Amino acid sequence: MYARRSRVGGRRLATAAGTCVLLAGALGYVGLADPHDTGSAYPLCPFKWLTGWNCPFCGGLRMTHDLLHADMAAAVNDNVFVLLGLPLLGVWVLARRRNGMAPAPPAATLTIALAALVWTVVRNLPGFPLVPVIQGG
Repeated sequence: MYARRSRVGGRRLATAAGTCVLLAGALGYVGLADPHDTGSAYPLCPFKWLTGWNCPFCGGLRMTHDLLHADMAAAVNDNVFVLLGLPLLGVWVLARRRNGMAPAPPAATLTIALAALVWTVVRNLPGFPLVPVIQGG
């Protein structure tokens, strides 16, 4: 019984360590390769490619790059919805799980989806000030 527990614990530790290494590598790449540059290796968002609109997550890589370089104003400009919403959503889901509740009830899922839809429409309105910026050419 004890040997089985230690194997499971070891497997969890290895999974957590591997996840941390992959996350650190991904963040390192985003920090070094500037997604604001049109010559970067980042692909175009499929939603933007198909529709010409910024999706709710467009600007997320640029926002992450800006955060890694401590440029909060540029991060807000690139995607304020993800900048504020993702940490709040994460804290809310973790608090619910800690209390033994389901991560997201259907009403909350619908509210989040509607918020993303509204953000998509609003950020694509002509003259909206918070639009992701791609530099270069």
